[in-house]
Amino acid sequence: MRAFSFIFQYLLNPREIGAVLPSSNYLAEKMVDSIDFHNAKYIVELGPGTGVFTNKIIKSRIEHTVVMLIESNKEFCMLLEERYKYERNLIIIHGSAEDINKYTKDFNIPYLDYVVSGLPFASLPKSVSRDILINTKNLLRKNGIFITFQYTLFKKGLIGHYFKHINITREYRNIPPAYVFGCSN
Repeated sequence: MRAFSFIFQYLLNPREIGAVLPSSNYLAEKMVDSIDFHNAKYIVELGPGTGVFTNKIIKSRIEHTVVMLIESNKEFCMLLEERYKYERNLIIIHGSAEDINKYTKDFNIPYLDYVVSGLPFASLPKSVSRDILINTKNLLRKNGIFITFQYTLFKKGLIGHYFKHINITREYRNIPPAYVFGCSN
């Protein structure tokens, strides 16, 4: 069901979705591997899609950690709302990642410990990518980490313009294989 929904949404919105299939559990593990769940108070996920990374975050977080999901696709947003309707300290926003400042302010989130991104920076307009990266960088606390993945290293320069340190790992067991960027200042 999840794969069919993902493929259907990709066919309708290829630039927005960015991949034909949802990310693998292997990639999801690698995406959350550097999160210190015991000490994280605020985690935002940009572009959660069908919730592959979200599942790992929800299962690993401690009860008081606030998790905000920002999803622009209405169908994915409705799927996430249904799946996580009983979760506490979970905020699901149907909106644009560009407006992360507004959403964190609306919900009195003073800073972010981690931002996990499933956004397809390779297919987003440069101005949109820039706004998302600037806003994310400004919201991260000192030693906070922005975690994203890309299928190529093409956008490393763009991301590196906003983050001094980028730790890159590769997950070959994803279709297609992906690079995971752990970004900090």
